[in-house]
Amino acid sequence: MAVPKKRTSKSKTKMRKSQWKRKARLEAQKALSLGKSVLTQRSHSFVYPSAEEEEEED
Repeated sequence: MAVPKKRTSKSKTKMRKSQWKRKARLEAQKALSLGKSVLTQRSHSFVYPSAEEEEEED
């Protein structure tokens, strides 16, 4: 016979959600930082061809 599962407490649910949100916030922060560095052309870790290089290849 089927038995109902135990209920997860609100504190455990909130902890799990907050961990997930913290990871998402950190990833969004990294993406924004990378985008800013690419726009200011100070990025050394991200290889990205500029318009000048593309014209030289053609």
